[in-house]
Amino acid sequence: MNNEVIVRLAVFISIFAVMAIWEFLQPARAAKIGRNIRWRSNFAIVVIGALVSRIVLPGALVGVALWAENVNFGLFYRLSFPLWVTVTLSVLLLDIVIYWQHRWFHRIPLLWCLHKVHHADSHVDTSTGLRFHPIEIVLSLFIKAFAVAALGVPAIAVVIFEVALNGFAIFNHANIRLPRKLDDLVGKVLITQRLHRIHHSQRWQESNTNFGFSVSWWDKLFGSYTYEASKDDNKILIGQKDYPATAGNASLLTLLSLPFHKSKKNKSKPIPK
Repeated sequence: MNNEVIVRLAVFISIFAVMAIWEFLQPARAAKIGRNIRWRSNFAIVVIGALVSRIVLPGALVGVALWAENVNFGLFYRLSFPLWVTVTLSVLLLDIVIYWQHRWFHRIPLLWCLHKVHHADSHVDTSTGLRFHPIEIVLSLFIKAFAVAALGVPAIAVVIFEVALNGFAIFNHANIRLPRKLDDLVGKVLITQRLHRIHHSQRWQESNTNFGFSVSWWDKLFGSYTYEASKDDNKILIGQKDYPATAGNASLLTLLSLPFHKSKKNKSKPIPK
């Protein structure tokens, strides 16, 4: 398990460093408030979320996978697939779980109150990929833990999935813009930065699309894919209208308390079934 943490951290730092430098040198969009203000809060909240997760589930998802293996629990332990098939199917199924989890957090008002912390960021960059309320982090952890146990996902598949999930979260939130032809090509398989910025639009018709964190297949398969926004990528209004780009709205205290602000109207609209 210690090796799993080291691998995840090493990959995370590497991808974050590359994307952060890239967006610093060639930013796709200009931020409305200083990066230091946003980054302090975005980094602080992910640290809090990580600490809470370790307290709630000390063994993390790998621990759940090892438990399932020890007691021979879960679907894949009832089947006789080769390891590579089990690992491949496990990663794909976990990715589908995350896709639907994301949709639920937009569709269900109580869950949206938590997920809104992520969408209230007035600018999308690498740090936005870290910005989730600790309660959402814990709920997501339990959803994934249930899936890992029920499916009997091998520990190696959990590591691959978690590394990929973290890496793609940094990649598609980065404030960069691929050349359009390359974006179109990559977007046939992956959620690019341009496609994910559509998901962060203030227009609910756009923010309730492109839910995938990695591949674009699930959005296409389940009818939630948007290829073009109503405005040019440079002109999409990012964030939430009721949380304008101010230093106060970017503070850690605001991020932690945002789900409990009764005066803030839920802007998320129902998603077509």
